[in-house]
Amino acid sequence: MAEHATKRRRHGGRAGNARRSTTATIEQMPWRVPVNTDAPTEPLNEEGIEAIHDCAMRILEEIGIEFLNAEALAVLKDAGCTIDGQNVRMGRDWVMEMVAKAPADFTITPRNPAREIHIGGKSMVFVNVSSPPNYWDLEKGKIPGTREDCQNLLKLTQYFNCIHVAGGYPVEPVDVHASVRHLDVLYDKLTLTDKVAHAYSLGKERVEDVMEMVRIAGGLTQEEFEATPRMYTNINSTSPLKHDEPMLDGYMRCVRRGQATVVTPFTLAGAMAPVTMAGAVAQSIAEALCVIALAQYIRPGAPCVLGTFTSNVDMKSGAPAFGTPEYMRATQMTGQMARYYGLPLRSSGVCAANVPDGQAMWETSNSLWAAVQSQTNMVYHAAGWLEGGLIASPEKFIMDCEILQQIQRYFEPATFATGEDDIALEAIRSVGNDGHFFGIDHTQERYTTAFYQPFLSDWRNFEGWNLAGGVWTAERAHRMFKAIMAEFQPPPMEDAIREELADFVARRKREGGAPTDF
Repeated sequence: MAEHATKRRRHGGRAGNARRSTTATIEQMPWRVPVNTDAPTEPLNEEGIEAIHDCAMRILEEIGIEFLNAEALAVLKDAGCTIDGQNVRMGRDWVMEMVAKAPADFTITPRNPAREIHIGGKSMVFVNVSSPPNYWDLEKGKIPGTREDCQNLLKLTQYFNCIHVAGGYPVEPVDVHASVRHLDVLYDKLTLTDKVAHAYSLGKERVEDVMEMVRIAGGLTQEEFEATPRMYTNINSTSPLKHDEPMLDGYMRCVRRGQATVVTPFTLAGAMAPVTMAGAVAQSIAEALCVIALAQYIRPGAPCVLGTFTSNVDMKSGAPAFGTPEYMRATQMTGQMARYYGLPLRSSGVCAANVPDGQAMWETSNSLWAAVQSQTNMVYHAAGWLEGGLIASPEKFIMDCEILQQIQRYFEPATFATGEDDIALEAIRSVGNDGHFFGIDHTQERYTTAFYQPFLSDWRNFEGWNLAGGVWTAERAHRMFKAIMAEFQPPPMEDAIREELADFVARRKREGGAPTDF
């Protein structure tokens, strides 16, 4: 396979669409931020949008949100919100005034400016799997995550051009103590990738350390770091209707320094939210907008993203379900609400399957196409997620990247162009009622570039596939994973910057890192 890829050359068309990878393992599409060319799917009419909006506002006005953070309570009291212990109620006029200050789009620029991403509008960026505690591959089976596994998933994150963001820990390295885990993983992330990085908002130390490491890696002054977003954080509410101490702390620190923030309520219908999807979405909107309003009061114009993680539970077992029809509709509905508020949208590419099998791929495909239909701008967990977020898998990562490349190809104007050559009347005339199109000039000039060419799918018939060993998809992905690891080269970094990063990590470890209990 590698030898074949080394010898092959493509010209024109897909050579414009796809360039060779930096290794010989696969030929992949070039780095780019895709633009969603489709109109969104909008299940809600105007009355439906207003009904969800009104319910979200009534939650904020009449029921309130628990803010388990003294600083956030003080800020919201100063803003004129009604405080009763840790419960905060806020008027809809103030909420909408604050939310209107958030930008509809912005950029995040990592240490390599060529990897800058645009968030908002019709741009769509894909983020690697983040935060599973367990790792699974065909050799090891299911095991607790290690630093080596985390590093390997970061290498896949860097390798695949269809992955734009190095989010979270692609698997928790539980062999590294939690007090210093963020230091080791961010060092690996910033040296093994040159893409946008994420910080966990779990208190002061983790966020401050990550912001400083991103600043060092970019060779930036403090003023340069704060002048434009260089990284981001994502927080989740504690549904129903709570925001906790450490996440709010880290969130506000990022806001004050001009870094991007995402707030993603985790509302599972039937468990932490109403069993009806409209009710679950309305609760999710309330939990998100109150924190976006907080950000805008602290720093008007702070770059904020509205996140959705609304799905349903299996009512037989209570387990989370993903990629369901209800999940798809909730994502589409939240997309409508995000556009109503003028905010970028985050959703996810998720599944409940335990191994990279058929269930994994149809549920993930449903999730990813719901992201397309909702005009999601940032797709979390787009590659590598299994078992409802409890497992990260390199085979699944590679299988998902095949879908992501197909989505990118789907957006390309060539797939729906209607110019004279695309209409192809003369080609149709030349073939007439007999013959075929294989040998005519119109086909010969385009056959290498006309259609998406997979790097993982096997399009041979059964006999050809069987003669070649009958290798199932996950096995092919595993072999590809091994080949990529063998050939991986990290992106360049100046020695002085690498040393400064290493020195910072060593110093913070001597100081004890971050507290491990809140």
